[in-house]
Amino acid sequence: MEVVNHNSKRKRNADEYEQDGYGGGRPAPLDTTDGGIDLSLLEALEKSQQVAVEALDQKTVKKLVLSFERRLKENIAARLKYPDQPDKFVDSEMELHDEIQKLKVMAGGPEFYPDLVNLGTVASITSLINHENTDISIDVIGLLQDLTDEDVLEDNDEPAQVLVDALIENNALELLVQNLSRLSDTDPDESAAIYNTLATIENFIEVKPSVAELVCERTKLMKWLLSRLKVKEFDSNKQYASEILAILLQSSTANQKRLGQMNGVDTILQAVAAYKSKDPKSPDEEEMVENLFDSLCCLLMPLENKERFVKSEGVELMIIIMNQKKLSYGSAIRALDFAMTNYPPACERFVDVMGLKTAFPAFMASFEQKEQEALQGRIGRAPRITHCIITWWNIKRV
Repeated sequence: MEVVNHNSKRKRNADEYEQDGYGGGRPAPLDTTDGGIDLSLLEALEKSQQVAVEALDQKTVKKLVLSFERRLKENIAARLKYPDQPDKFVDSEMELHDEIQKLKVMAGGPEFYPDLVNLGTVASITSLINHENTDISIDVIGLLQDLTDEDVLEDNDEPAQVLVDALIENNALELLVQNLSRLSDTDPDESAAIYNTLATIENFIEVKPSVAELVCERTKLMKWLLSRLKVKEFDSNKQYASEILAILLQSSTANQKRLGQMNGVDTILQAVAAYKSKDPKSPDEEEMVENLFDSLCCLLMPLENKERFVKSEGVELMIIIMNQKKLSYGSAIRALDFAMTNYPPACERFVDVMGLKTAFPAFMASFEQKEQEALQGRIGRAPRITHCIITWWNIKRV
């Protein structure tokens, strides 16, 4: 059975989010005066956006790394010395922000990633993911997304592998997923950081497919993704969460079984139930619904999840969706196909709840030719349903 390959889907651009020139949040200057913002801090912030671009070579890389490490040590020292006096370490935070932005130039020379790793910088970068200042964390997440972007790593397989291996070794997966819990969609910069986090994880998987199982073994990413699907309102991060979930499931039996044990079948059924009598309002929302059905079909590969699907009245829900003849009509038939293949109890439930009455019109030739062709394009797999039912009936007769 075929499931959509999500690696070929369009990856949304971070520019869709309202961000500053760096593609992520930046530390806000503190209000250190009685009546307003310290203008000197604003001026410093404005200058920080004008980062000079140097030609990349090993000397430049070492210079960037040493400068970053120095600012990082200064910030750590200032925070330890004045933990309750932000005005004492705000300058070091601004300077650290600038150095993180300068490191983004490395994305223009992925062949130097091994140098970045050999200099020990990866450990320092990942340590900032859970920095006390969320804005610094956002900066680093944006940096990681830039360094691992698929367009940057194209034709640079070996350097990409070196970098991703080093990031994983330094607990980047765990830190990225843990950090999601403190990010909120109500803040534009934090919402963008959620996107960049998911994009970075997707980039890791593209470089090293085994990360799809590794991230689920080591972190609570699946739990977080399911929680996002439970949110009623649609937004771009909910869409991306659905896409990441489908990617994690599409080629991993272990992940399919793991999510099934986390009540994932019921959660996804609840998510698609919102569209049983209505169509998505936008192309992005339509893509999310498609991702949900792709995830459901992947989940229905292990036998134990087919049983969960039947117990959660998934057969009945798919029939309701088919009766409504909305956009998800074909996806519902596809889900039934996966549920009933090699699982007679699902076929029996389908017959018992009058599914044949709903399914047979899909095979009838009484429609006008144009309408019939369009319908067949939507249902694709419907004939397999008949095959499953016939198989079940033969078993019952024996």
